[in-house]
Amino acid sequence: MTAWPLGYGLKEFPSIDSTNEEARRLAARGERGPLWIAAERQTAGRGRRGRDWDSPAGNLSVTLLLSPGRPVGECAQLSFAAAVAVSDVVSAYAPAGEIRVKWPNDVLAAGGKIAGILLESASAGSEPVWLAIGIGINLKTHPAGTEFPATSLPALGVAAPAPRDALRELAASFAKWYEVWRAAGFAPVRDAWLARAAGLGRRIRARLQNEEALGVFEGIDDSGALLLRQAGSRLRAIAAGEVFFG
Repeated sequence: MTAWPLGYGLKEFPSIDSTNEEARRLAARGERGPLWIAAERQTAGRGRRGRDWDSPAGNLSVTLLLSPGRPVGECAQLSFAAAVAVSDVVSAYAPAGEIRVKWPNDVLAAGGKIAGILLESASAGSEPVWLAIGIGINLKTHPAGTEFPATSLPALGVAAPAPRDALRELAASFAKWYEVWRAAGFAPVRDAWLARAAGLGRRIRARLQNEEALGVFEGIDDSGALLLRQAGSRLRAIAAGEVFFG
């Protein structure tokens, strides 16, 4: 059995509004982590851009609260470290599942979204006072009718593990990649992410705040921005958006 990583705490709840909101509340009371917050069920889980995140019992709904002590731009790189860690865990359960990472912070299995990541923080000056890394993995069920198709382990023909077991694997994997990031910076995390990137070298559609951009996905830069090769060989760096294939 994988050991729980040294130095990481854990708070568990049968039901809560949102593990990210609990991280915010704990941080307001002075907690700095590293602390995993887990809930069997969230009643107000959310994803990027304020979207609802379906959080039924049997899936993994967790947040890691920590204080990296690095500038805001560097802390954003931990979204990619988390995606690599999640992909490690899902790959271990579903080795034939074609596990890929999707920019900026999703994990795919057989082309469907199996996990999402949400970073939130509060800053004082150039560094976050605290950082919350929310992670949801569709271990047992997945929503239907989503804009980007979703999936789950049973849909891949894999029995769902107990959320607590999956969390132990996730905590160990993230701790490993977190130490890599702290010791060597973004480069090894970026390389690991690119090795698993969905759509790399293919034409994609990037939905931005006020437009859509078409081009070939050529990778990510040192800040984690998506590199899109557009008409006329223009290489455009996109800091925020959503990616669609085909």
